[in-house]
Amino acid sequence: MTRLIVTTDSSIAGAIQVAGLADIVIAIERRLVWGPMPSAAELDAFFAPRTTQPPGLHWLDDTPDWRLEQWGVKDRGFTDLFAECEAFEFWRGPEPNAQLVLLWLLDHWRRGGTASASLMMRYSVLPIGDIDPRELAEPYPYPPVCEITPHDFKLASRAWRAYCAPTPQNWCSLFKWNLVAFPQLDHCVRDLLEELPAPASGLGATEKRILKRVARGGVQPFDVFPRHQKPYEPFVYGYWEVGALLDGLARGERPALSGLGEGPFSLDMHNDPDRFERYNRSRLSLTEFGKAVLAGEEDFRRYNSIDRWWGGTHLTNERLWRWDAETRSLAAPGSEGA
Repeated sequence: MTRLIVTTDSSIAGAIQVAGLADIVIAIERRLVWGPMPSAAELDAFFAPRTTQPPGLHWLDDTPDWRLEQWGVKDRGFTDLFAECEAFEFWRGPEPNAQLVLLWLLDHWRRGGTASASLMMRYSVLPIGDIDPRELAEPYPYPPVCEITPHDFKLASRAWRAYCAPTPQNWCSLFKWNLVAFPQLDHCVRDLLEELPAPASGLGATEKRILKRVARGGVQPFDVFPRHQKPYEPFVYGYWEVGALLDGLARGERPALSGLGEGPFSLDMHNDPDRFERYNRSRLSLTEFGKAVLAGEEDFRRYNSIDRWWGGTHLTNERLWRWDAETRSLAAPGSEGA
């Protein structure tokens, strides 16, 4: 029997293989919470056999070539490989990007006509990469397992299309759905909406957490990055994304932060030891404007531009959707407070 496991973290893929839980383990680490969504054609090509897909736009790109060659699956399409496997499981943690990868895969699978096939899903309350590999060797390995039903495929497809829509309205409507088949998806819906600018401050949840952390004092840049304080806490944005948000807070037209000694947060900066060290040594503090923004007395977006993607929604100052976490309501562009 050929067993296939797809996971959202390459760091755990090797441990799964060593534990003997699968013959083939594929990691998909495509980031879906940041940047413009690929085109419909690119999304479909992601799970297709490899032909001319650019790097990062094929489902096998996050698995080492030597492993793919060892298994004889290099350049294979997902559906073709699945057809040759007797057992298939999808492992994912609670972080929103992992939920989105699952929705994407199930939508593709359903539209490909294979939704009647058996799929088992394992979900973890911890990010998959934080699972202790020793737990994988237990007779009933962690995380727990459940089966995806045909109804679940339809639900996943609707949710995925809601995220890809040009406004957040359909995603917000997921609160009205019964999401019990996908544990933690309701948290994903909420967490992503909270990354939209708030009505008063104009900050998303991660930006607000950054300012709150800096307000305590004695903070250097990497103190505000994911997992620094709470290593097992689920997070929406990762390393590069938080670096970009920190740049925006410190280098905008009217900064909320001061003291960031180097930038922008790019690969070029990381490859320059002197620049990277200057960045790392920076001491951050709130500007007077930043204090007012954190208190909800000033709107960061009134004075600073935004040009960012949230799923299929392009956020700009002229097209700025906002989310009120207290009333759980969207404010459309041009509405009061937007």
